[in-house]
Amino acid sequence: MSSGQTLYSREPNRRFVPASVTKVMTAYTAFGLLAQGKLKSDMPVTVSKEVAELWSGEGSSMFLRAGDVVTVGQLLLGVTTVSANDGAVVLSLAAAGTQDAWLKMMNANAAELGMRDTHFGTPNGWPDEGRTYTSAHDLALLAEAMITRYPGLYHQYIGHRGMSYRDITQANHDPITGVVDGADGIKTGFTRQAGYNFLGSAQRDGRRLVMVIAGAPTPNIRNTTARNLMNWGFGAFESRKILADDVTVGEARVQNGSSNAVKLKTKGPVLASVPNGSKATATLSVRYRGPIEAPIKAGQEVAWLRVTLPGQQPHDVPLVAAEDVEQAGVFRRLVNGIAGLAT
Repeated sequence: MSSGQTLYSREPNRRFVPASVTKVMTAYTAFGLLAQGKLKSDMPVTVSKEVAELWSGEGSSMFLRAGDVVTVGQLLLGVTTVSANDGAVVLSLAAAGTQDAWLKMMNANAAELGMRDTHFGTPNGWPDEGRTYTSAHDLALLAEAMITRYPGLYHQYIGHRGMSYRDITQANHDPITGVVDGADGIKTGFTRQAGYNFLGSAQRDGRRLVMVIAGAPTPNIRNTTARNLMNWGFGAFESRKILADDVTVGEARVQNGSSNAVKLKTKGPVLASVPNGSKATATLSVRYRGPIEAPIKAGQEVAWLRVTLPGQQPHDVPLVAAEDVEQAGVFRRLVNGIAGLAT
């Protein structure tokens, strides 16, 4: 996540059934409501008879009973830690009133994050004839957004080794937390249709990796692969600073602006993960969709810096405007129009 690179991929855009990894979007949607103050972690929720009859004990469960009064925080912990199907449904109804309204929120969040190969038809990943699907690339986007936008909530609810409710203690099936150094989640999933899936993350020395495994035929293959890939990602690569923060790297053309161009600078340090001991030099190129329409504000993301290293997939990092560019007045637009005709 620090560099935006993909260290390894295989069919990253192939759609698959996520099973209970769906609950990551349920948690992300709830995090957003909590951050906005539209939901409170200590808000009490009463479990309805209808939901209890349908979902209590159905697959992974908190074993909620009709009339139970639980808090939003308890439900979230049940969803993220023991993959509670009943907890996800109760949470969705408490937050949105209806499941359809909740699913609209989940899908709107997916669209906002650019998850183009994702759709949610259920809040918990229960088989729904293929209406719920995602891709490895999309889940990586979701994990990054959850960690960077809601770091406090992420650490509060993700990565627990187990939980107890109604004197029933259950363990988290996360294969890397507590096993791989720095691992802190995120979510497993399984159905016969989906196979064994996992979205995971770990951080060491300020460097965070996110990984996705989908469709593994056995839990042992998923778990062993997850641990090996995460350890390889940390052990085989080192982080290298390509450019510092606030460095001007070029300019972009501007349309209908008080200036014909805007200077571009780095938004933060530009990093790259390179194989240990590599002396390879990065090739940099500026990319944008332009000319960029004025007005432009300093600090606005308007372009990308593509970083290319030999033998690795290129990755893009955002560039921001180094200065304000006001919209041109009538006379300036006339001059720009004449100049455009002349060229």
